[in-house]
Amino acid sequence: MTVNVLVAATSVLIPVQCEYFALEGLAALFDTILRVQKQLNQKLVIEGALLTMYDGRLNLSREVAEEVRSYFQGKVFETVVMRNVKLSEAPSVGKPIIHYDIMSPGAKNYLSLAQEIMRRNGAQ
Repeated sequence: MTVNVLVAATSVLIPVQCEYFALEGLAALFDTILRVQKQLNQKLVIEGALLTMYDGRLNLSREVAEEVRSYFQGKVFETVVMRNVKLSEAPSVGKPIIHYDIMSPGAKNYLSLAQEIMRRNGAQ
């Protein structure tokens, strides 16, 4: 299914949890993206990598963030989605975070991401 989506897409945003095992999956996904770009969809671009579930108090979060920034060299969004209880609660009530608690740090992170994407793509 991942390949089908990548063939149909023009760009891909890669969310990366700031956890150890996320790095292992990231390498496999990146290889898949490169194969799709080469063989099936030359127009596919990596929009960027988004660091999620980030907790600046944890060495692991900081180390994963550093590794991702090194791996994607300039393709990592400035916006970082912090670990946030409201983000965890929203799916359990069937609502997106901006409807569940628009004032939560998680909602603000995602709104910031939307603005960053629009700026990168020249939208006003």
